[in-house]
Amino acid sequence: MTEMSPLRRRMIEDMTIRNLSPATQRSYLHAVAKFSRYFGRSPDRLGLEDVRAFQVHLVSSRRISWPALNQTVCALLRFFFGITLGHAEIPERIAYARTPAKLPTILNGDEIVRFLEAVPSLRTRTALTTAYAAGLRASEAVHLKVRDIDGERGVIRVEHGKGGKDRNVMLSAQLLAILRVYWRLARPEVWLFPGRDETKPIDVQVLYSACRSACAAAGIDKRVTVHTLRHYLPCRTMSGSLFLSRK
Repeated sequence: MTEMSPLRRRMIEDMTIRNLSPATQRSYLHAVAKFSRYFGRSPDRLGLEDVRAFQVHLVSSRRISWPALNQTVCALLRFFFGITLGHAEIPERIAYARTPAKLPTILNGDEIVRFLEAVPSLRTRTALTTAYAAGLRASEAVHLKVRDIDGERGVIRVEHGKGGKDRNVMLSAQLLAILRVYWRLARPEVWLFPGRDETKPIDVQVLYSACRSACAAAGIDKRVTVHTLRHYLPCRTMSGSLFLSRK
């Protein structure tokens, strides 16, 4: 945000108090800065009509998706005006855009196996398989620790998930078998999927990149992302042997 260091600091404090994740905080700050730059004024000098004009600009430019529009203009500016500036009457009048209905991408059992087999790295392939089979977000998968896998109870402990909440998710017998094969081969110590620096987890961007490369290598003409992968029904044909072919 331009020429408003105290205002930026106040917004950060408001988000920190509400336990918003670092990624969400960056998104909110970026959106407010973009709003401010468009009008060339500090955002605390802008009002409801300016928000409306900004919405029209974003829709007309066709450079933003409907979900991103709602996130940028509604959620973010509602927070800024309603919480940081204390103008409760403005957020109530900022309209949400209706997101056009879109059928999700569906992979069949053969495609999901081909997709995973096309990931050459054992570590990355196992991380994607875990996200897929346990329904985890990319950030949740990469931040798993070895101690989070509870084979006896059949659960995976996810710490600091969406909203900063901890939860347990089901660990299927198939995924447990795959993780055991992976552990015997990779021997991770703290992080289940360590990065090059083993004191840190694998970078989430590695998973994003692997999805793109795997689709191309497997000849799958569908858009597959880590986010959409977690919504697929787990494939019953996966087994630990899938991970013995490559290291």
